[in-house]
Amino acid sequence: MFHRIAVPILALVVILGLTLGVAAAQNTQVQKVPVTSTNPASGKEMFTTYCAVCHGTDGKGSGPAASALKKSPADLTSLAARNSGKFPDLKVARYIEGLDQVDAHGTRDMPMWGEMFRSIDKSNASITQMRVANLVAYVKGLQGK
Repeated sequence: MFHRIAVPILALVVILGLTLGVAAAQNTQVQKVPVTSTNPASGKEMFTTYCAVCHGTDGKGSGPAASALKKSPADLTSLAARNSGKFPDLKVARYIEGLDQVDAHGTRDMPMWGEMFRSIDKSNASITQMRVANLVAYVKGLQGK
């Protein structure tokens, strides 16, 4: 008698667990937090702090927050390949700064880091430009990896 009752209850618990797991996955949201200051001379440190959560530490678009986004983050390791073998330095810099929007992306989910960098370096615009340049250089170094 116990076996007849236990199996349906166990099945119900498994189904309920799966349903809650799917619902939780669908409700995953990216939390917005205040920007953390990093060393403006280190493209790697900035990438790890600001970009890897979506793009992954390898730049391929598989960061821990990627699944919560409406569109998958770009594979940053193939930017040169998608531009006839030439890395689009200026285009990447303008996109990071928030000056341009990539038409294929539709709405812009990626933060406009230029605004955030300016909020960190309020008194020095050249440091903001250094941050962008060093971050672009780091992404350029990810090409073909």
